[in-house]
Amino acid sequence: MTDVLVFGRTGQVATELQVLADVVALGRTEVDLSDPTACAAAIHAHRPRAVINAAAYTAVDHAEDEEALATTINGDAPAAMAQACAALNISLVHISTDYVFAGTDTRDWAPDDKTAPQNAYGRSKLAGEQGSRAVGGAHAILRTSWVFSAHGGNFVKTMLRLSESRDELSVVDDQIGGPTPACAIAAACLSIAQQLCDDSGKTGTYHFSGAPGVSWSAFAREIFAQAGRATRVFPIATRDYHTPAARPLNSQLNCQTTEQVFGIPRPDWRIGLAETVKELGINK
Repeated sequence: MTDVLVFGRTGQVATELQVLADVVALGRTEVDLSDPTACAAAIHAHRPRAVINAAAYTAVDHAEDEEALATTINGDAPAAMAQACAALNISLVHISTDYVFAGTDTRDWAPDDKTAPQNAYGRSKLAGEQGSRAVGGAHAILRTSWVFSAHGGNFVKTMLRLSESRDELSVVDDQIGGPTPACAIAAACLSIAQQLCDDSGKTGTYHFSGAPGVSWSAFAREIFAQAGRATRVFPIATRDYHTPAARPLNSQLNCQTTEQVFGIPRPDWRIGLAETVKELGINK
């Protein structure tokens, strides 16, 4: 029997999960999340102690034109996973997002705050949360934000790539959130999965993001500082940076419950950034 079955293999968190533990990771060639029945079948075939869903449709802007597909992958597939896990008494950890919130309040969002996603991606992820809860099995929905690592596509790698050819960049300054190292999310998921196996009473919705809160422009400045890049950052407002999908202005998450229930503190994203810069082989 497999101990931990991971949906996702090449994404940021899935990659880190494979580094941290001996897991069975299923990529698109093994399981297509656009076929929810295949997800359930994979769980029945492997019969693990725990499932971590680290796979998702993450193209936020493209989702505006592909909401049906995004909802199948982010909503219907997790629901099918939850149903299979509940039937086999398997714990499920499902990764969700800060984008389920409107982002219009100034305080940190708590797990039980009202959700009001402002874009198709957020709506699809909310559907996954609702489907995971509805079944009633042992589960933890872990909302996170602004994920980065040395793998895949993310803000850190984009900024470093652009800094190779540009002396200055305009970056949004009025969106605030918590950058989160993928390795920290992976470690949290493994710990939560184990604790859920031991105590299903910890079932619920939790938040996990890096600290302290920061704007995208301030995040970019720290990236360049740690990488030894001279690229200047000019702050701009969201209204001056047009994207197909609306983004929440405040993505800060209240993570106190996660530390209280699971004993997992918030990571300092600046330390995670230093490790990512080092892993990318960037020398100042």
